[in-house]
Amino acid sequence: MEKPVENKKIMAALTAILVGNLGIHKFVLGYNKEGIIYLVTNIVLIPIIGALTCGFGFSLYGVTFLIPLIEGIIYLTKSDEDFMNIYQLNKKAWF
Repeated sequence: MEKPVENKKIMAALTAILVGNLGIHKFVLGYNKEGIIYLVTNIVLIPIIGALTCGFGFSLYGVTFLIPLIEGIIYLTKSDEDFMNIYQLNKKAWF
């Protein structure tokens, strides 16, 4: 008998809204590649771009905070069944 899948909707939504720029919500859902993309972007790439552009590149942090915020809101607006089907069973990684 197959073990039932635990619904991670609330945990994924809260981590996306609160610390989404670190990609923790992606790790919660089991999307390790996408979580690493968030980490590398925010910890490595944006500081390098920011330094090379005399600070202008740091404005990219706004995008990396906005996208997970939108994802968290999307997670919360889905029904439990839809969330489970879309993000946990079918593994839709982005939006």
